[in-house]
Amino acid sequence: MPTAVVTGGAGFLGSHLCEALLAKGMRVICVDNLDTGNLQNIEHIRDDEFVFLNQDVTHHIELDECVDFVFHLASPASPIDYARLPLHTLRVGSYGTHNALGLAKFKRARFLLASTSEVYGDPLVHPQPESYWGNVNPIGPRGVYDEAKRYAEALTMAYHRQQGVDTSIVRIFNTYGPRMRPFDGRAVPTFVRQALDNKPLTVFGDGSQTRSFCYVDDLVRGLILLAESGEHEPVNIGNPAELTLLEMAQTVVKVTGCSSEIVFEALPVDDPQVRKPDITRARELLGWEPRVRLEEGLERLIESLGHKLG
Repeated sequence: MPTAVVTGGAGFLGSHLCEALLAKGMRVICVDNLDTGNLQNIEHIRDDEFVFLNQDVTHHIELDECVDFVFHLASPASPIDYARLPLHTLRVGSYGTHNALGLAKFKRARFLLASTSEVYGDPLVHPQPESYWGNVNPIGPRGVYDEAKRYAEALTMAYHRQQGVDTSIVRIFNTYGPRMRPFDGRAVPTFVRQALDNKPLTVFGDGSQTRSFCYVDDLVRGLILLAESGEHEPVNIGNPAELTLLEMAQTVVKVTGCSSEIVFEALPVDDPQVRKPDITRARELLGWEPRVRLEEGLERLIESLGHKLG
């Protein structure tokens, strides 16, 4: 039975990945210090092959058993979190990635780094291909997250080239689904929470900035396909169906059937104006593309919160 280590396994993405790996017949070791993860995300998992290890990945990870895959997802990921934990975000990207890579090296395991579309910054190329180097402000308020991930990518490739570690890098674009924290500051959970409370939906700027939203099940499928491939260079995983944040807010109002109005607030510093993945490599290398339509994904998210539609 293959064994997978998932750092950040009690988080939004990590918990869904743990479930998917267990469903594939793997043993799963979930590593999380619960800074931004939550035991409620994994409390429903009742499987003898699931182990939870409460540990900070910035400290050495010691495991006695064989490991076949290391999925390094640990990191504060929302603007609210990395603004609250800027130094820890940088440490997770550096020491945490070093420790996860060291574990993969020692165990001769396939390593997957969960990087982010934020490595592109506010891009001058649209849509963003993996060959684009980005336009990032390293000293802005978002820099601690952006640069932590860019450093983690460089470290991953250094381990691959010099140490021979079997590595892969996924650049994750905006993802949504059940278990997102309602107050984590990201667009989808904020809009849904406001709509279900019949409060105004807050859109930053004029709402013309774009995002591409991928449902979590599609994203996790892409992670596993990449981990099982032999690819080492970065691969974008995200939904290329681009829409403005104003359109997203309007869609949430429509799906929830709420009567909320949409209000506008000042645009945050360094907020990217466009975001759309070029998924040519994902299609060609992995045979992957998203399957879940936005409205369907939102309905699943809303129903997971106990709200009945229709």
